[in-house]
Amino acid sequence: MEKRFLNEWRFSKQEEKEAWKKDFDDSIWEKVTIPHDWGVSYPFEKHFSSGTGYLSGGIGWYRTKQSLQELGDLTNKVVKIHFEGVYKNARVWINGYHMGIRPSGYASFYYDLTEILTYNSDDSLLISVRVEHTDLADSRWYNGNGLTRPVSLEIHDSIYIDEYGTSFSTPSVTEGQAEIMIEHRLVNTLKQDRVVRIEQVLESLQTEKVVNISEEIQLNAGERRTVTLKAKIEKPELWSPEAPNLYHLRTKVSSQDASLNRIESVYNEYVGIRSFHFDANEGFSLNGQQLKIKGVCLHEDAGSFGTAVPSEVWVRRLIKLKEMGTNAIRMAHNPHSFALYRLCDTMGFLVFDEAFDEWENPKNKWWQGHNVYPPKLEGAAEHFPTWYEKDLENMILRNRNHPSIIAWSIGNEIDYPNDPYASPLFAEMTGNNDNSKPEAERIYNPHRPDMRRLRTIAEKLVRLSKTLDPTRPVTLAAAFPELSTKIGLIDHLDVVGYNYKEHLYEEDHRKFPDKPFIGSENSHGFKEWQTANTLPYIAGQFLWTGIDYLGEAHGWPIHGSGAGLLTLAGIEKPSYYKRKSWWSQEPTVYLTTIPYEKNKRRAEWEPTYRKWSYPAEQEIEVRCYTNAKEIRLKVGNLEVPDVRYDDTFGYYVARINYQPKTLSVEAVFEETILYDEIRPEAAPTALVAMNYEIPQRWREKLAATDLTLNKNLHQIECQVLDYAENPIAAEVMVYLEVENGTLLGLENGDLADTTAYTESFRRTMQGKLLCFVAGERKKETVVTLRSPGLPDTRLILENREGST
Repeated sequence: MEKRFLNEWRFSKQEEKEAWKKDFDDSIWEKVTIPHDWGVSYPFEKHFSSGTGYLSGGIGWYRTKQSLQELGDLTNKVVKIHFEGVYKNARVWINGYHMGIRPSGYASFYYDLTEILTYNSDDSLLISVRVEHTDLADSRWYNGNGLTRPVSLEIHDSIYIDEYGTSFSTPSVTEGQAEIMIEHRLVNTLKQDRVVRIEQVLESLQTEKVVNISEEIQLNAGERRTVTLKAKIEKPELWSPEAPNLYHLRTKVSSQDASLNRIESVYNEYVGIRSFHFDANEGFSLNGQQLKIKGVCLHEDAGSFGTAVPSEVWVRRLIKLKEMGTNAIRMAHNPHSFALYRLCDTMGFLVFDEAFDEWENPKNKWWQGHNVYPPKLEGAAEHFPTWYEKDLENMILRNRNHPSIIAWSIGNEIDYPNDPYASPLFAEMTGNNDNSKPEAERIYNPHRPDMRRLRTIAEKLVRLSKTLDPTRPVTLAAAFPELSTKIGLIDHLDVVGYNYKEHLYEEDHRKFPDKPFIGSENSHGFKEWQTANTLPYIAGQFLWTGIDYLGEAHGWPIHGSGAGLLTLAGIEKPSYYKRKSWWSQEPTVYLTTIPYEKNKRRAEWEPTYRKWSYPAEQEIEVRCYTNAKEIRLKVGNLEVPDVRYDDTFGYYVARINYQPKTLSVEAVFEETILYDEIRPEAAPTALVAMNYEIPQRWREKLAATDLTLNKNLHQIECQVLDYAENPIAAEVMVYLEVENGTLLGLENGDLADTTAYTESFRRTMQGKLLCFVAGERKKETVVTLRSPGLPDTRLILENREGST
């Protein structure tokens, strides 16, 4: 099978009634590269939806032309076009023929072009796509606009493996031996029967050990048939977050007729061998060893890229999450890009893959600020009754060979009361932010849909999931288990996820002794982590969230959620280091401060600062995040005497009257002493910039799975310094100029900064700024950063032909 990505397109963000026609003139349209998200190419505007980050939607058209001659001889070939995801309501025309519509913005889909191409009057293949995203309040977070994921042409021989037609599973796994089962759904488009040979090679990417399997079958004319191959592997190299060992699964399908005309196609997958189990009493185990899940939830945008996020950007973010101690990701609340799953396989993250955020009735969508009434009721529920089976099937079949995925989630907070389902079993709803809602929204309304309906839908989704993939458990993330457990919502689940309901764990473990439980969405508190960590029957937790994201905004100018441990720029917040001190085995220490206010209760979400510049004698609370058993805190040369470990919040704390001397700490470990300090800030005197380099070991590991990284996409990290070259948190405006390259975007992580992403300037936040630049091949890209009152900073970036 040959695959060709269609990267270069023309784009128009307006309705073009005739743009489906093959001879339509699109010469004045904008040239864009796919993946492409048009939403971040336009300004933030207050009249758009707060839920989706105050960015525009609308109607957009894409067109591209391909020479058929360049595709080679298509005789007896099958040609398909594959869209990995279009947000949303994608209508596709091929040479003027309408192929269909796919409402979901997360589903991938194919169209068979073979017959259409036989009608061609010239050499060209013209593809037109209309995208409609006019219901801006269709979600509680930003989902992008347009061809946000890759598009490709696939050229198959007349006998081929059907789309997502390969399944790799491991019925039995031990350290000594693994049984593997491979299924292929074969298609014979010829008008005669053929003997087909399947040759299977499973090769370790670590040691180059090879297992060969082969089989011959009779495949009748026009037949679709599933063939199963089995084998045993001695001493398999098992996949885990610590050792994400992968195998290259290479499948050759061949056939030869009496005239010696030969058909031969090769298909590639990357798979892993592992066993896992959720147990009602012992939690989660991987490869026979208990493992506590330390997970984060992630949406799929990345600031200035919108949802068309390059793999290089994800790699930088994932490396930081891994260094923090993260071993799992919950894909919130929809299937994500193909590349992100491959990255999880290769870099070692367990995955909960989630299908839906709402079912047949819409949730409240906040469009004038979070929980501000009235809501809008737009979104995916409109198409759920017609498309849920195909959308769930798509997620499971396309993703089932990823060793990282350990559960299918059929829904997120579907059971939130009065949003929209109601029950006479509650007099007043209780949950996230309910106190701010009008009284009528918190009491039982018999005219709303009955919550018992959820039980019926859940049963259907669980049954379908298990039919498609019997090897993984099915879960959902429950928002209101106090009621949901009474109506039978969890009855058919293999694993029960609770969102922010740790106080129910012990009671519900007794009520449902055969059900494994996990925190599917959790706040950042130490108490919540300790609960999950100390109760052996709780599999772990998923924090909300790992990284800030666009949308779910509390009100203009705030255009995103700040719930993450990393900012939109992928910069570590103080809470990142706090979590690292709990999750990571690596010795760590980090100082942060906050003005002390008497009688004010500490809160997990309150921001602290990497700062030691306050009015003289102001009382400051100093916090030290470390996994050391002993620390020595100093101001200048004097040790602070009253330092205590707060086991309610999980860190060392001291209150100090500010003095303009260096604040420092020594963290004492068994074999080392780590040192951290914050100096009083002086005025900014310089701006330094460094091109982030993905470590070579990760580049090599990713390249081994055909996920190559673009060395000409540069992520430039900027930092403001004072006269002593110390990093400081000053906010300065930075202007960027690029020679022999293109500025792709600037991100500072400030969710209140509504500077358009198309601008070439942005101020720093907490002294930091991230710049994305695409270099021109075989040339040196020169980046100049200017900030008023500071010397210019000049960076010369090397570019290479191709990617590695």
